[in-house]
Amino acid sequence: MPITTTVTDRIAEIVFDVPPVNAFDSATWLSIPQIITEAASREDVNCVLLRAAEDARGFCGGVDIKEMQAHPERITLLNRGNYLTFKAIRDAQVPVVSAVHKFVIGGGIGMCGASDTIIAADDAYFSLPEVDRGAMGGASHLSRMLPLHKVRAAFFTGGNIPAEEAYRLGAVEKVVPRADLLAEARGFCAVIASKSRKALVIAKEALNGLEERDVDRGYRWEQGFTLEMYMHEDSQKSRDAFVETGKAAEF
Repeated sequence: MPITTTVTDRIAEIVFDVPPVNAFDSATWLSIPQIITEAASREDVNCVLLRAAEDARGFCGGVDIKEMQAHPERITLLNRGNYLTFKAIRDAQVPVVSAVHKFVIGGGIGMCGASDTIIAADDAYFSLPEVDRGAMGGASHLSRMLPLHKVRAAFFTGGNIPAEEAYRLGAVEKVVPRADLLAEARGFCAVIASKSRKALVIAKEALNGLEERDVDRGYRWEQGFTLEMYMHEDSQKSRDAFVETGKAAEF
């Protein structure tokens, strides 16, 4: 199964295993919100842990660019799947922890930015390469993690932010050796899971309400520009270049 859920000791682990790089197509993105909501709504769950399979090449490669290259008309389905996935994480009744290794790209940023806490392996890095993929989106959730000018620098260049830098800037709770990631993440979740479920549910709602801006509305704003970009010829050129060469198109 590409996405599995197990519950142990009041921790629901949702594991992504979609070869080769955990890049999800529109149908997969549309399926994730229900998986997250159902797990977080269980009375025997006090914490949700999102992670990739241990042998996966990375946490999440974002969206399936090949699908978008072949079926650009599916952009509205993809947009909705992304939006509902990130919203389901942020609206989950209980805290959501993301444990990440290697690449956290595009939609992976959305999941982390919507999460309550991030535990990162020392080989992890965060990236929004949308400007090189003929798309937009993700800055709303990266802005929940990092300062404004760091977000803009990363977005305009399509560059990578190493886990240590994200930790320095306060986005990541812990950076741990890759071999220790699962144990460290489970240990952190166990501390949360030991609390009163009622207290966690109330705390999650309270903390969400305290935020100065609506990250979901911000992402919806971004998605309008994503659709506008997808309608431009440069967008197709960017996707073609990535699929054919793995590199950014030249303009």
